[in-house]
Amino acid sequence: MKFLEDPPRFLFFTGKGGVGKTSVACATALALARKGRKVLLVSTDPASNVGQVFGLTIGNSVTAIYDVAGLSALEIDPEQAAEAYRERIIAPVRGLLPEAELVGIAESLSGSCTTEIASFDEFTNLLADDNSYGQYDHIIFDTAPTGHTIRLLQLPGSWTDFLAAGKGDPSCLGPLSGLEKHKQVYAKAVQALTDPARTRLVLVSRAQTSSLSEIERTYLELNQIGIGSGYVVVNGVLPQAAGDEELAQALRAREAAAVAAIPPGVAGLPRDVLDLKPNNMVGIPALESLFEGTSDAGITGNVAHASEVGDAALAALVNEVELDGHGLVMCMGKGGVGKTTVAAAIAVALAKRGHEVHLTTTDPAAHLAETLQTAVPGLKVSRIDPEAAIQEYRSHVMETKGRNLDDAGRAALAEDLLSPCTDEVAVFRQFSRVVQESRRHFVVMDTAPTGHTLLLLDATGSYHREISRQVGDTMGFVTPLMRLQDPAQTKVVLVTLAETTPVLEAEELQDDLVRAGIHPWAWVINNSIAAAHPRTPFLRARAGNETEQIIKVRNLADRVAVIPLLPEEPIGEAKLSALTAFSTQPA
Repeated sequence: MKFLEDPPRFLFFTGKGGVGKTSVACATALALARKGRKVLLVSTDPASNVGQVFGLTIGNSVTAIYDVAGLSALEIDPEQAAEAYRERIIAPVRGLLPEAELVGIAESLSGSCTTEIASFDEFTNLLADDNSYGQYDHIIFDTAPTGHTIRLLQLPGSWTDFLAAGKGDPSCLGPLSGLEKHKQVYAKAVQALTDPARTRLVLVSRAQTSSLSEIERTYLELNQIGIGSGYVVVNGVLPQAAGDEELAQALRAREAAAVAAIPPGVAGLPRDVLDLKPNNMVGIPALESLFEGTSDAGITGNVAHASEVGDAALAALVNEVELDGHGLVMCMGKGGVGKTTVAAAIAVALAKRGHEVHLTTTDPAAHLAETLQTAVPGLKVSRIDPEAAIQEYRSHVMETKGRNLDDAGRAALAEDLLSPCTDEVAVFRQFSRVVQESRRHFVVMDTAPTGHTLLLLDATGSYHREISRQVGDTMGFVTPLMRLQDPAQTKVVLVTLAETTPVLEAEELQDDLVRAGIHPWAWVINNSIAAAHPRTPFLRARAGNETEQIIKVRNLADRVAVIPLLPEEPIGEAKLSALTAFSTQPA
């Protein structure tokens, strides 16, 4: 592996969700530990699954992987980090200030701004605190999906600038009070990130056009803040051991074409290619095989029986959605599971049946334009662009709140609006507008990957609580969260893959939604090899691995649709329309 040659102390794995960053990062940590190095594997993903891969509970403190000498792991859980951060700020004044004032301080530290600052506070300590973490030869970061990773790696720099300039505004004074004494820590973290002798960036991709484009976007954006030293890992490439049936040949050709057209921004970087394995990457033996070649020797597998896959076509879900005549359909799930494709297929099907449909995305990666290449009558496609939303929000506040302020007041307000916390508020305002449209026609949302979605819903909940406090019980009101909680107005569709980790993460998302009073309406299992009914031993082994997960989803969900893995990617109106015409039964 080129990316493992003479590795520096810090390795960051990044890429589009679902490409196998966790597997590659875990296998890397395992390989280095087997060489006698002391290794700390860290996840900063809100939807962390490092513990799932190793089959044990890790959590927010360093945990030894006892089966592997020298290997420890840590999951930075955003909510746990925020709670610890709040306590660190409040503890010194507890008993000195009135209880009512303490409650106010705690409330000011309860937003998504605090959650981000707390997570990054811990993240930067790992880079800068040699006293606590100096015993490790390598610290490996299994970072979140790309949009979140960019924010993760940008924030230490932006906070350094923010603190060095002495800024601090009303919305951020509470959270920032815990940072003032850490200026040197943030500066050291930025130095480590931008030093190629200490930090290596590993861009993980699948052999897919959208995934390779994503790592180029990531690499170029990170280059702008001084993080280089990039290596490319193309993961999960179908090996010759998969056989020569039509599906295997088509997938290989598709992958080869994507790699041949690798974007120029990353084409010159050192590159490794990893085979797809017949079994899932869970457990130490599986991880040890990841960097080895794949042969067809000894591969046995029984394809999932047709009764286990079921006649679970996406068309059945569209039929039910159509009955209401209008409403909100939200496709949620881990990044890389195909939410964009499923959302676009549902929207195209409804539009072709004569309905007015608005298809929109909050995904920072925004792949909708690539998936839907031509205009469909009755279908409007839009994106909630975070940058545009932030600019619009700042202008709105300056024109309203700032109208009657003097020059000094306007200058202070402008500084307040430059806070890194502003984007959550701005994006939420755009989101709530789209939700309102669903009272008149169909709105289909391709939401951001899991961590972003959870933050988005948390912002919605915060808004709901604020409105409740303001109007009390004396007025009737409807917030976007109330509309999301009403199954007559909103249908949440969880999209996943028939693999262990995506199903576990979707199950965790379902649990979080239920706690927020939102019950998912249906699940969609995308890119199912079992539903494609393969014939070769390798693909039948992959299909057989799906059986347990398909059965698990059926036990978790009220409704299930299964979309087969297709020889060609479903891009464009015709292929998207075909997704709602497939049967999962064998021909």
